[in-house]
Amino acid sequence: MTKTIHSEGHDALCAELVRARRAAGLTQSDLAARLKCHQSMVARIESGQRRIDVVELIVLARALQADPAEIMSCVDAATYAGHRL
Repeated sequence: MTKTIHSEGHDALCAELVRARRAAGLTQSDLAARLKCHQSMVARIESGQRRIDVVELIVLARALQADPAEIMSCVDAATYAGHRL
């Protein structure tokens, strides 16, 4: 499996999380308060410095009142079709 961090799919995930946060009218600090974490954690996730797992994606989506399936659809579309496991 090739590394996925900073791949097109990972970059799309980060961009979609930023878009969803902004669409919800939230700052990174607002989202961090909802998640009970530090703003720097949100910044690291959005900048791609910290990867998230599927469960964390669900938690983030709920905090953003966003559909995780829609977020994943954007990631799927950006992920290179020939990406090997």
